[in-house]
Amino acid sequence: MRRLYPAYLAFMAAVLLFQMPRAQAQIGIYGEFSAADFNLPNTDWQYGTTFGLYYDRWKVPFLALGVDGRGSVIGSGSDRIISGLAGPRLELKPPVLPLKPFVEALVGAGRADVGEGGAYSSTTRLEYQFLGGADATIFPRVDWRIVEFSYRGFSGASFNPKSLSTGIVLRLP
Repeated sequence: MRRLYPAYLAFMAAVLLFQMPRAQAQIGIYGEFSAADFNLPNTDWQYGTTFGLYYDRWKVPFLALGVDGRGSVIGSGSDRIISGLAGPRLELKPPVLPLKPFVEALVGAGRADVGEGGAYSSTTRLEYQFLGGADATIFPRVDWRIVEFSYRGFSGASFNPKSLSTGIVLRLP
């Protein structure tokens, strides 16, 4: 019977190791108010919304790795960006603080409509976005996205808007 005991422990450890990421997976749905500087002459800050869903699939102590899919509509009229992006997400989870900083690198498609100096330009291109921010738990399963800064670019264009966002995240079990 003693020979089976170490094999049993190894089997149970393997089962726990493969089941833990599934048991701890986290889905979050969020909505944000965004303000963007299009970095163009004669163009003011533009405002809009960002919304999305993230899925933290793999968790280890203090870290979560997953994917994020998001859409944004920023601006109106002749100055606006409409985009859909997805990519990896890394979140730091300190054990004693309710603050959770994160970073992401996303890619997708974006449409930019820009009216510069009386000339109107509209283009749909490959878009990339690098962003970072921090969430704070305010209620169980509810986080406040305190701040999120993003830098985006469009392939083959010298158009690189930067934006600041804040919003609410609902974490599902």
